[in-house]
Amino acid sequence: MSAVTAGNAGPDMLRDSWTMLRRNVLQMVRYKSLTLMLVAQPLIFLLLFVYVFGGTMGAGLPGGDGRADYLVFIMPAIVVITVASISLSTAYTIALDMEKGIIDRFRTMSIARSAVLTGRVLGAIVLTAMAFVVVMAVAFLLGYRSDGTPLGWLGVVGLVLLMTFALTWLTVALGLSAPNAETASNSPMPLMFLPFLSSGFVPTDSMPAAIRWFADYQPFTPMIDTLRAWMGGVDAGSDAWLALGWCVLIAALSYLWARRLYTKVRAS
Repeated sequence: MSAVTAGNAGPDMLRDSWTMLRRNVLQMVRYKSLTLMLVAQPLIFLLLFVYVFGGTMGAGLPGGDGRADYLVFIMPAIVVITVASISLSTAYTIALDMEKGIIDRFRTMSIARSAVLTGRVLGAIVLTAMAFVVVMAVAFLLGYRSDGTPLGWLGVVGLVLLMTFALTWLTVALGLSAPNAETASNSPMPLMFLPFLSSGFVPTDSMPAAIRWFADYQPFTPMIDTLRAWMGGVDAGSDAWLALGWCVLIAALSYLWARRLYTKVRAS
């Protein structure tokens, strides 16, 4: 009898996912430099845009009056960059597990098939939540203030978690499809660049026509606009439905892609 069938006949998916989550959290603690780098990356962008570009860019906003207004304007984009930054690391770590044979080792154990991937996604959600708190705390120290309601901020947190869930499943699939860890670390890089080609740092109506068209219709723009509305205490309107729709679509397609790739890896 194989090791896979010698254990529990029906592996407990929740228990196994919890075990994989604990493993990933322990990795975050063990590799402190990587964890700190992932949290620090959006902070670097925040400080750069506020203190280097903030005075000029803020004055150019409609009704803007310098650095303080620009901080309020870019915070949704910084939040999205926080989510994307941590999602990127997932592609690298899962490809590294495959390269080192850890995934093969898990195959010989009596654990739920999806627990390895689910644990990675849950680990990314935990780290994103921590990074989100740190980024918002630093923004508050820099002078950020919000007019958002408690319900609006509940929506912000929910959308951040949903974005994390969707983008992490995407990077899980990219990590599984990569031939090695080095390639996996580069393949999700567009996720870091797309917020800069959106409404995150300047209004899209200030862009050339072709770039404006792309910025208006790419997924990150409605996500950023929804966060900006809820953080500012106004109704997000149709942007909220577009943001939710993009998240659900990315999550569903990425999950199916990742599951297919993982099953293919298991069978090979």
